[in-house]
Amino acid sequence: MPRRSNTATCGPTPLRLTAELVARTIKPVEEESPEPNLTPIASEELDGLVRRIEEEAGDQEIWVFAYGSLMWNPGFDVAASENAVASGWHRAFSLKIERFRATSDAPGLMLALLPGGSCSGVVLRVPCATKQQDLHRLMAREIRYSEARDMVRWVSVKTASGSRRALTFWASSERSPLTEKMPLETAANMISQACGPAGSCAEYLHRTVLDLAERNIRDRNLWRLQEMVAAKLNALPER
Repeated sequence: MPRRSNTATCGPTPLRLTAELVARTIKPVEEESPEPNLTPIASEELDGLVRRIEEEAGDQEIWVFAYGSLMWNPGFDVAASENAVASGWHRAFSLKIERFRATSDAPGLMLALLPGGSCSGVVLRVPCATKQQDLHRLMAREIRYSEARDMVRWVSVKTASGSRRALTFWASSERSPLTEKMPLETAANMISQACGPAGSCAEYLHRTVLDLAERNIRDRNLWRLQEMVAAKLNALPER
């Protein structure tokens, strides 16, 4: 990945959550057992998800709507990409985690799509030649537990070249123990404290907001959230 500037702005306000502040949140954390009360998804279930997606796509190209980490770390060789807007959806830190970038002692949050509003992001085309392998890798990354297998769905997005049908990952209302909208203050507290084997939630927020700013995408909630997390980290004594 190319080195990113840490002086991005979103409108007149500079980014407050800097790489230096994020570094304070990083610490070594050993791998733990799976998320409490959740069942790691079996390879057969992943195969079934991929088959279902391929059947639903038919002979059409498969695009993925990226609004968070998939924008800056898609995990597959992107065949093409376009800026896109998903109407009727918005990104929010609503996916509760106790592993990956968090622990049970300091739970964290990751982004998911919630109904309502509008979400600007990017659509990524999955290469036809490696479609099955890429879809399997994508599902294994995003749908880690059986209880979350319905958190992938198709949405309609608008691009400069017209409307597209795209896969995305959302906060299914059927999974309320995993996904729940919460006040920014609560989210900021969790994000500022959570760190796991994959890094910290503050790092995830920083990279996402930085990527959005470089694409000239303004997300007022995330911009306010990074300011709140930065303030909390600034108040901590340096290690």
